[in-house]
Amino acid sequence: MSRKKKFITCEGNYAASHIAYMFSEVAAIYPITPSSDMAEYIDLWSANNRKNIFGETVKVTEMQSEGGASGAVHGALQAGALTSTFTASQGLLLMIPNMYKMSGELLPAVFHVSARSLAAQALSIFGDHSDVMSVRQTGFAMLATSSAQEIMDIAGIAHLVAIKSRIPFIHFFDGFRTSHELLKVEAMDQDDLASLVDYDALQKYRDNALNPEHPVTRGTAQNPDIYFQSREASSKFYDAVPDMVEDYMQEIKKITGREYHPFTYYGAKDAENVIVAIGSVTEIIKEVIDYKNASGEKFGLITVHLYRPFSEKYFMKVFPKTAKRIAVLDRTKEIGANGEPLYLDIRDLFYGKENSPMIIGGRYGLSSKDTTPSMIISVFDNLTSKKPKNGFTVGIIDDVKHTSLPLLPEISISPKGTYEAKFYGLGADGTVGANKNSIKIIGDSTDKYCQAYFSYDSKKSGGITVSHLRFGDTPIRSHYLVGTPDFVACHVPAYLEKYDMLKGLKKGGTFLLNSIWDVEETKNRLPDQMKKYLAENNITMYIINATKIAQKIGLGNRTNTIMQSAFFKVAEVIPYEAAVNEMKTAILKTYGNKGEEIVNMNYAAVDSGDDVQKVDVPVDWKDIVVKPKEENNKLPDFIKNVVDPINLQKGDALPVSTFNGREDGTFPAGTTAFEKRGIATNVPEWLEENCIQCNQCSYVCPHAAIRPFLLTDKEADDAPDDTTVIQGAGPLKAFKYRIQVSVLDCTGCGICVEVCPSKVKSLAMEPIGTQLDEIDRWNYMHDKVGYKEDAVPKDKSVKNSQFAQPLFEFSGACAGCGETPYIKTITQLFGERMMVANATGCSSIYGGSAPSTPYCKHEKSGKGPAWANSLFEDNAEFGYGMAIGVEKLRDRLAIKMTEAIANGFSDGSKEVMREWIDNKDNSNLSAIASKKLVALLKKENNPLAKEILELEQYMIKKSQWIFGGDGWAYDIGYGGLDHVLASGEDVNVLVMDTEVYSNTGGQASKATPTGSVAKFAASGKRTRKKDLGAMAMTYGYVYVAQIAMGASQSQAFKAIKEAEAYPGPSLVIAYAPCIAHGIKGGMSGIMAEEKFAVEAGYWHTYRYNPTLENENKNPFTLDSKEPDWDKYQQFLNNEVRYASLKKSFPEEARILFKQNEEDAKWKYRNYVRQASMNFSE
Repeated sequence: MSRKKKFITCEGNYAASHIAYMFSEVAAIYPITPSSDMAEYIDLWSANNRKNIFGETVKVTEMQSEGGASGAVHGALQAGALTSTFTASQGLLLMIPNMYKMSGELLPAVFHVSARSLAAQALSIFGDHSDVMSVRQTGFAMLATSSAQEIMDIAGIAHLVAIKSRIPFIHFFDGFRTSHELLKVEAMDQDDLASLVDYDALQKYRDNALNPEHPVTRGTAQNPDIYFQSREASSKFYDAVPDMVEDYMQEIKKITGREYHPFTYYGAKDAENVIVAIGSVTEIIKEVIDYKNASGEKFGLITVHLYRPFSEKYFMKVFPKTAKRIAVLDRTKEIGANGEPLYLDIRDLFYGKENSPMIIGGRYGLSSKDTTPSMIISVFDNLTSKKPKNGFTVGIIDDVKHTSLPLLPEISISPKGTYEAKFYGLGADGTVGANKNSIKIIGDSTDKYCQAYFSYDSKKSGGITVSHLRFGDTPIRSHYLVGTPDFVACHVPAYLEKYDMLKGLKKGGTFLLNSIWDVEETKNRLPDQMKKYLAENNITMYIINATKIAQKIGLGNRTNTIMQSAFFKVAEVIPYEAAVNEMKTAILKTYGNKGEEIVNMNYAAVDSGDDVQKVDVPVDWKDIVVKPKEENNKLPDFIKNVVDPINLQKGDALPVSTFNGREDGTFPAGTTAFEKRGIATNVPEWLEENCIQCNQCSYVCPHAAIRPFLLTDKEADDAPDDTTVIQGAGPLKAFKYRIQVSVLDCTGCGICVEVCPSKVKSLAMEPIGTQLDEIDRWNYMHDKVGYKEDAVPKDKSVKNSQFAQPLFEFSGACAGCGETPYIKTITQLFGERMMVANATGCSSIYGGSAPSTPYCKHEKSGKGPAWANSLFEDNAEFGYGMAIGVEKLRDRLAIKMTEAIANGFSDGSKEVMREWIDNKDNSNLSAIASKKLVALLKKENNPLAKEILELEQYMIKKSQWIFGGDGWAYDIGYGGLDHVLASGEDVNVLVMDTEVYSNTGGQASKATPTGSVAKFAASGKRTRKKDLGAMAMTYGYVYVAQIAMGASQSQAFKAIKEAEAYPGPSLVIAYAPCIAHGIKGGMSGIMAEEKFAVEAGYWHTYRYNPTLENENKNPFTLDSKEPDWDKYQQFLNNEVRYASLKKSFPEEARILFKQNEEDAKWKYRNYVRQASMNFSE
């Protein structure tokens, strides 16, 4: 009886987890993109009682860092438990010390790695082989796979051979391109793999484990007499690995029918030109070989599966004897080396051999840069040329060192019958999720093969997403972006003028637009180049007003399900009725635990997909003469030549020379001001007759898109027509007052409306189309009127602070972000002298993702926050280093000035230098003295004056800030944070506490409270939240505050000011609701949610100021009132992160929610005791 094949549609990460779960007894995990999903699947399956090959669930433990995870893996392996972990990039590099230990001690570890770029001149979350090539020296065997199907087939070999050989393994595949690509694959059955385990070797491993039943000493220190010899002793174990891998690959062939070897060959048997490569690119090369060889050419490919140990025997077994030239492709760059790693390995194989082939090497695909068939053709063209270029690059234009191969016109070589589709969506609008469902519906309900890949920009939400889908009758090998689609959908009307969405759309193809206009108005709104393309290429066009339907149903801006249904209606990939049934089944599965109301809303969305309207394309559109787009000559060159092309999805075309002078990754400040994304559907309109001039709307705005302006009578008269103003109140009565919205920068969250305290709301959300006159008003207010921040002291009140220019604006944070209002306020108070060290996480991604830089310069002084990101784990130390570096140079200034005072300077200069020295560490007074001193020193002829002026930028005391989230502060960076706080250095730390790892998708941290559902805590977190503030207070000399802007705007404002003024380390922990919480009222209600959290006792606000103790006062002030504990469970049930546990694990929810409340009461009682202490004696 033949084995029945079981197909599933899954990502590479899922396939790796599926296999890893089978062989693992313990998984020690830590989140890092793009590998986090693997650990999440393991945790989810364990929580739901899935059994491994031993008939047990996997023991899953989340550690505080990748270094910690590797230490736990090491320990569990020494104890005799088969243990796995999942990581990438810097995370893998943090494991290097333990990797040497595991390989040295011959332990059967398996690391599954979604290979990713390393942070160098910039961070990149996308995929290449920089990380895995950086650990090739650790003694781990390295097994590579090229697709989700290969992962499913041979990832298990890493586990099987690790057990049999005692050599630890890295199994790796391309981050994003493979890890996040959905593919229909044949699933591997657990029983088939269980039968392949060498149970005798497994028992020997167990018998050799550390155990007091048979005690040994392991991990000794060795001296020069024996270390060398013992290091050599393990070599024989590596000799056996290639044969073991080959043997298991033959066993896999018996199960799947698919051929694998340590090196596999594809192409002409008598090929003269061969490419050698690793990873997903090999599938693309196979497509090209089929295309080229069909016309009589002779090309071949060697795919590397077993990279370490590198086996000459198995390479030569498949290497065509006819081959005369080899091109080796590396997906990494090793600066300063004679070539990249794989190239050097292949070159070494032929060293000294007769009749050796010519070997050239090149780089491709760094940071998931798309590698297409035409680029591979360029590689073959180079290889067959008279003088092949070595050390080449492919896929870029290198006009500096001229390494790049020609970029040839794109071609379509996918198998006949392959249907390709592209969907343009908005980050967080659900487009990606809907397309994942679509691909699974097609894959699971038909015999078709399918593939989906999703490309994103770096904004947290509100950025562009493009979904690339393929369906066909044969397995899909096209691991590159869709370039010649049959179908294109635009989910965001604002994209019509921005992106060339119809580029490559095949003749006779289909275009579906989410249009907020009727058919005729839609036609009027289409750009000329789009009209011409539609007509010339016989494109069928449909529209649907998904925006209006979604709002009517109650889905807000989530048009995804409506557009998904419309796609099935017009594309006819499968019968529409069948698609509707499948979509509703998927909805019930996805949203069933969120309540009947959510399910029914999504059902209604599915049914509304039938509302598509066909748009007749006039024939005469063919005759339209498209005029060149007018250039805005007022734009700075960097915006015009770098920022705009990147934002318009044309960054791939920028040559290397673009970055001459910016090789270190530096970008100018304030580029977000030029983006004007216009992504909001509705924006606030100011109703001046109701306004009480409180400025709260500005204070809470996450994107600084709504601001108060003060106008003189003349400025009010000169304003654009119909601009309304009201008379300023109180100390501002000499001015006119206006609240101005930048509608093109607003994200439409609605927080400003919700927080408005006037009796009748002074703001109302209106369609953006009705507010376009505000664009000119914004420009006038910002550019001409400016910010009269000296009209009232900005540090005296929340209201006053908002007349100051925000030096953090228009970031890529999610609409309704709970973090950014804190940052914005800090920049308004201290921005002109701020230095910021930012931990990797949400705040670094929205704080500085090329080309978007939201930290900006002050319009008058030209000064502003100097911002930098180092890594995740070292941010406190990074910021501390900034502080001591500045301190050292300021001390030098004091020394030089002391010398100058005794060295012939004028009396005026001496007096001001003494003033500066006396007030060196006072920000305001040092600024006053510095201004006077610079003017005087420029008149001095003494050489010391020049030396002092060379350090002018250090004269004013800097405000050193260290920003990060709870994942950094509570977990991976805690050791460094603790050390920096203990140092006593004058630094300010802002922890934005979302209670999860928000940036990597919402994993649990030690800030996650009991009972909260998060990734890595699928059945609810079992332990109490760490009290970071209480721990810091034990030092007695650290200023500590816990704040929640929505609970008390003034308390948050006061705490921020006190923290910065405190002459020592300060720690401000800010409650920050996150989209990952699933707040039932939506993100517009985050300020109310913060207030609710404090009223219920879930969060407490306080300030601990050590200076008060010097006055015999209690340094601890509990600012929040006694909670209303009756509201506590209501608060938990208002957020999906808690409420969902009641659906999934009701009994656990009952116990954990009760414990959560008890934890909060326990913490509150401690605070009350601390607040009641007597310090008067």
